Amino acid sequence: MGTNVQKLNGIAFLPFQEQSEMLISELNRRFNFCEKPSNRYGDLIYFENKQSFLEASSGEFPYWARTTMKDPFILTFDSIGDAANYLKSLQRNWAPYQYNFYRRAQLIQEKLPYINLKERKFPVKIPASPIGLYTLIDEHTLIASAETTSFLPAGNLTFIEDHENPPSRAYLKIQESLTMAALLNDVELPHQGQECFEAGACPGGWTWVLVGLGAKVHAVDRAELAPELMKNPLVKFQAHDAFTLKPQDLGKKDWVFSDVICYPERLLKWINEWLESGLTDNMICTIKMQGDIDWPLIKEFASIPDSKVVHLNYNKHELTWIWNRK
Repeated sequence: MGTNVQKLNGIAFLPFQEQSEMLISELNRRFNFCEKPSNRYGDLIYFENKQSFLEASSGEFPYWARTTMKDPFILTFDSIGDAANYLKSLQRNWAPYQYNFYRRAQLIQEKLPYINLKERKFPVKIPASPIGLYTLIDEHTLIASAETTSFLPAGNLTFIEDHENPPSRAYLKIQESLTMAALLNDVELPHQGQECFEAGACPGGWTWVLVGLGAKVHAVDRAELAPELMKNPLVKFQAHDAFTLKPQDLGKKDWVFSDVICYPERLLKWINEWLESGLTDNMICTIKMQGDIDWPLIKEFASIPDSKVVHLNYNKHELTWIWNRK
């Protein structure tokens, strides 16, 4: 076999698109990891000292990395077949991140077992299967890692967009967050017979997705939803400040959602009110950042039992908190 492998002692982060500066800021301010990158391969950022990062981060990984190469190596190879065969010898699933040599990367991928690299049609179920990542550095050299932090190909999840029916592009965010909840926590999506509560629902992008799944939605905002949703029999609209409504007044809800623009402190207080009430089994909330990120506060969200904080492909300067009762 015409290959040569060089094990590396470093770690590599692939940030979300156009989010490299946010990733570096998170490494510096969240983990106090201030080392300079050893190499950059397109957007992929490599640091030579993995142990230093793991000690600084206590084994946690950055939200603004869509995936992380946990055990990278350099592979030099004579032919495309040699590269593919070596990767297959390590595990089945591999995805490329490519910033050049696109055709050559495509030829390698064609010789690997099939995985779906296309945009997805919602709803979609993502298998919780390990997936490696590789990046061509030149025509005969790649950096790769069989072990990564994501079940998604190159940490990427995008949907086929509907440009006609949703009242806002925010619908993509709830499609992604629901898909991630199902992937990470093995829960069913909202469905017929379930009741949802959505805070700050106007103009209705999230409500549109939920009623499309067959669920009933109690949508609350000061402004009305799009006219089609206001007429939908699955939607109950209430003109109100959603955060001033008490869970006990609203009753049992299968799912509770918030994409409200508010200070994270207020959101955390509202979340805890719902959790303490015991009146819901599932929550998804967007944590909107007001200026610099308060990392100790984000840790409070992440420390809530049975919850996860994630950064979505359709997030920008925000994070998403997902909680499902176990």
